[in-house]
Amino acid sequence: MPIKVVSKNRKAKYEYFIFEQYEAGIVLQGSEIKSIRAGQVSLAEAYVRIDSGEAWIIDLHIAHYEQAGIFNHEPRRPRKLLLHRREIRHLWDQVRKKGVTIIPLKMYLKDGLAKVEIAIVKGKKLYDKRQVIANRDAQREIDRQYHGKYK
Repeated sequence: MPIKVVSKNRKAKYEYFIFEQYEAGIVLQGSEIKSIRAGQVSLAEAYVRIDSGEAWIIDLHIAHYEQAGIFNHEPRRPRKLLLHRREIRHLWDQVRKKGVTIIPLKMYLKDGLAKVEIAIVKGKKLYDKRQVIANRDAQREIDRQYHGKYK
């Protein structure tokens, strides 16, 4: 069964240096998985916190599922991530370094299960972001010249 990407954190590659990536399962309620399948997810402000040997995703917004009625979920509640103990220990060791954090890059459905791709990242400075923009503009100009759009 193919992977269906539900949501991406589009600014992640622009805002952060990405070091390592992990695939994590996520503990959900019934109305949450239905909202995820409908694509009602925002990863924009989400981050991962390690508490007492468990990984939690914070500020992940999953919209209300209209048909759930009174059994609906809290849109921004903390949700537990399913990772191996050694992965959680490694993430904890990395996060203790200055300026390093863990953010979700994308959420997708794989074999009917919701998965989150998380990454160990470090924030970019303003001059790093300017360099990314300059490189992207230069590459775009090279592509234009190569493909002959200005003949």
